[in-house]
Amino acid sequence: MKGKKLVSPKLERILKKIKDEKLRKKVAEVLENPTVEIEGKTFQGFSLEDSPAALRHHHAYKGGLVEHIVATAEIALTLCKIVKKVYGGKVNRDVILAGVLLHDVFKPVTYVVGENGSYRSSPIGEKLDHLSLVVSELMRRGFPLEVVHAVCAHHGEYGMMKPKTLEALVCFLADYTDSQLNGEVLRAARHLAREATGEELEEITAKEAFEIVHLKAAEGLEEVRKFLEKRRG
Repeated sequence: MKGKKLVSPKLERILKKIKDEKLRKKVAEVLENPTVEIEGKTFQGFSLEDSPAALRHHHAYKGGLVEHIVATAEIALTLCKIVKKVYGGKVNRDVILAGVLLHDVFKPVTYVVGENGSYRSSPIGEKLDHLSLVVSELMRRGFPLEVVHAVCAHHGEYGMMKPKTLEALVCFLADYTDSQLNGEVLRAARHLAREATGEELEEITAKEAFEIVHLKAAEGLEEVRKFLEKRRG
């Protein structure tokens, strides 16, 4: 990848771990151009770097999508090591990394910023969810069935398809773990903010949320209040 970086450096670091050159190139092409075509029209949303990963529950802030993909990849790689070292099993790490990198790649197309500055569903997001978009687009672009399945099944029992391979299972577990971790910490931070100030936190990053939870545990609610006052400037 010469010249201007078209893929976030954080995502490129994960991309380089895919050993199969053909698959790595196909994944890179999607990351460089995360658009979908419907009825001859091309739809493109936020950049991957600017997009949230959800509207409310987890990573619901600018930059949240890349954070989520990176965290999910780290969890998935750890699970791969556990499968091999603890259980003596085998998984295709390339399929898992491709699945993780691509599983939410079309979420930016389904979001827009509303008049009040909060995120809401885009016109296309009101009719098609990100999973329908990514599965159809990966098939159109000729991705291997194993990768398409890993992406299709990444919601596990809560989605359209349960994981039928170890690779798909690892993708689901990694995605679910990070979503829950981030979502629970964000909820805890918002709750502590209400206790400390009586006000709702409209927007908060994971970094701030982890700091709030740490301050409450280490120094008490008063330090949370001071942190939030300083945050407001």
